[in-house]
Amino acid sequence: MVHYVLAIILIAFLFDFINGFHDSANSIATVVGTRVLSPFAAVAWAAFFNLAAAFTVGTAVAKTVGSGMIDTSIVTPSVVLGGLLGAIVWNLITWFYGLPSSSSHALIGGYAGAAVAKAGFAAVTWGQKWIMTLLFIVLSPLIGFVLGATLMILVHWIFQRVGPSKVDSTFRALQLVSSALFSLSHGANDAQKTMGIIVGLLVASQASFVGATGWLHHLYVPNADVIPYWVEFGAYIAISLGTLFGGWRIVATMGSRITRLRPVGGFCAETGGALSILLATRFGIPVSTTHTITGAIVGVGATHRLSAVRWGIAGRIVWAWILTIPMAAFMAALSYYALRVAVAP
Repeated sequence: MVHYVLAIILIAFLFDFINGFHDSANSIATVVGTRVLSPFAAVAWAAFFNLAAAFTVGTAVAKTVGSGMIDTSIVTPSVVLGGLLGAIVWNLITWFYGLPSSSSHALIGGYAGAAVAKAGFAAVTWGQKWIMTLLFIVLSPLIGFVLGATLMILVHWIFQRVGPSKVDSTFRALQLVSSALFSLSHGANDAQKTMGIIVGLLVASQASFVGATGWLHHLYVPNADVIPYWVEFGAYIAISLGTLFGGWRIVATMGSRITRLRPVGGFCAETGGALSILLATRFGIPVSTTHTITGAIVGVGATHRLSAVRWGIAGRIVWAWILTIPMAAFMAALSYYALRVAVAP
């Protein structure tokens, strides 16, 4: 059992790496699309601020995922692994097709799907945490849209008498700040979801580590109230490395296929998206950074004219959002059934 748990922890960090790889586009697509930074410089910039989030935010989102959505009494290592496998498969499918779906909702859907496969729908602790998570599937892109559009309108009003070249040069510098802020918010919210999954696993497996000596005693976690430092920093390092490798298929969609952006538009989209995510993180709501930044980009594009937004691409993205939780849950349930037969319940 000890080796099984250790293997699942490694797979959880692998998911976190894939999360950074998959969602790197959220942080860098606008800054690459506006040509403020080269692709390599952009991913290095984003990865640094993903990691910096470890020193600037709490762990409210991790606690929500670890103990606020699934009945912890039915959680087993196979439930956790099944959830992770379902989320990883869905992430890879959407990455292959260049669709910016939500790694966050894939993980939540996968975790719930594996739990339901084990114990039925009673395994899900329906309540405020689920209500807020599902509500923000709709609200996060709308909030991003409103903030992105509002900032764009304000900037146009403030800089209406300034020449286009001066505006571009000003916002090329400011976009470095907005990109850093968004990368910080991305690391803050997304890395915590993996922390919550690992802590849920360790709490469920605590009997295997009671009285353990040496480094194994760090794996004894009696409850989900405290996130061990090694889990916290491991998650931030994994997501930062994933961002560093980048997800170039999705960068193309986010950076130019939804709408064409100039530095001023990139600044407004990133700032609006970052403010939305940081607010949700403060209240422990596991939101989708993908949903939020996409909404902000659409909001910026719509301030020029509605035809500036490629609504066909946006429609495909919305369908990916709608399907993410149920599809990840379905794949996780299949994974759990396979694990129950092959490994352990």
